[in-house]
Amino acid sequence: MKEIIKRWNPWWLYGRVPESKTRIARPETLDGIAKLLNIKEIICITGVRRCGKSTVLYQLMDHLIENGIDPTNILYFNLDEPFEDKSIGILDRIFENYIEINNPAGRKYIFLDEIQNIENWETWLKKYYDLYDTDIKFVITGSNSTMLSDKLSRLLTGRIISKTIYPLSFKEYLGFVEFELKDADVQRSEVIHHFLNYLNSGGFPEVVLEDDADINLMRLNEYFDSILLRDIIVSKKIRESSKLIDLANYSLTNISALLSYTKMSKAIGLSVSSIKEYLLYLEQAYLIYQLNFFSYSLKTSLAIQKPRKIYCIDNGLRNAASFKFSSDEGELAENSIFIELKRRNFDVYYWKGRREVDFVVNRRDNTLMGVNVTYTEVIDEREIKALLEFKENFGERVSELILLTRNVDKSDRGITYIPIWKWLLGS
Repeated sequence: MKEIIKRWNPWWLYGRVPESKTRIARPETLDGIAKLLNIKEIICITGVRRCGKSTVLYQLMDHLIENGIDPTNILYFNLDEPFEDKSIGILDRIFENYIEINNPAGRKYIFLDEIQNIENWETWLKKYYDLYDTDIKFVITGSNSTMLSDKLSRLLTGRIISKTIYPLSFKEYLGFVEFELKDADVQRSEVIHHFLNYLNSGGFPEVVLEDDADINLMRLNEYFDSILLRDIIVSKKIRESSKLIDLANYSLTNISALLSYTKMSKAIGLSVSSIKEYLLYLEQAYLIYQLNFFSYSLKTSLAIQKPRKIYCIDNGLRNAASFKFSSDEGELAENSIFIELKRRNFDVYYWKGRREVDFVVNRRDNTLMGVNVTYTEVIDEREIKALLEFKENFGERVSELILLTRNVDKSDRGITYIPIWKWLLGS
């Protein structure tokens, strides 16, 4: 165990985190987490597999060293390795061996990657958090939202702050492809070129850094298979694994469409109750999101007969895993907008009267923002009428109407038109 721990922590020997581990900086993602290092609470970083959680951990460790923390006060351990012992005892062994090796004075920073692989990890964390008080700072990661379940909430209430990491935003993507953004209007053609690549290939860091399309296709399919197998089929002991895979493929093929549980049940050959359960598992693994109908009545919003809209965590992953027979840039554009709304931590729904509004954002001040997305050369009048109908229904509660477009940039009839690529670069 001591040898394994030393291999995971080369900064003890060299004084810095290797550049091969820190990779390319993601300031938008990193800064919001780095400021939490100074407080007592556990930082819990969640997100889909391969979105860059481990790299962010390495960048946080490098940040600590740059700010004067002794490298021996920092312990990292990856719990996604195929250890035979997945019991809570392995966490005790890791910590005890670390103290035997270094026994550092002052505050210790413990980084535990993919901790959900260890049984009853939350019990162990609570014990050490309470025992060592401010003497230890824990940072943990996981690839399943069940980490934030009721059980965890009860055990670690007031002790944990969670942050979700997504694949690269468009702004981060530009940094990864070494494009220096100075003025989006002046550099419009170049930005649109990169946007089209981003729209189709998505934002998984390893995919963005690889130029070979065949390698990326294999890589994305491996991500998809790993999410289904490791995070759902094995952990949930799914017997009808082929049906789960069919449902995942069906969901990704039909992103942005209105889907009822009954319709999906008939298409896949599963009961409605199984469809609901399997969709929840796909959502917990951060592969998909289900978008509910907007209503001030929670009962209406969550009603089983109300169709859901499904979105995928990443356009590249969606393209690799879905059955698509034609270009569908409109659906991909809408998907990218949804993920960006989630990244910006908005409370998002859809709404449908006579016409449909793609996204309704319920803001903290209880005002509403209506957003439609169109990626056609000529804007269909129904997109405009849908937003105006939404405004008519909710009146003064609607503070903003936005129509995200292929290339139109203007304001008219209370609607702000913004090119999709430009909106993605905003704050």
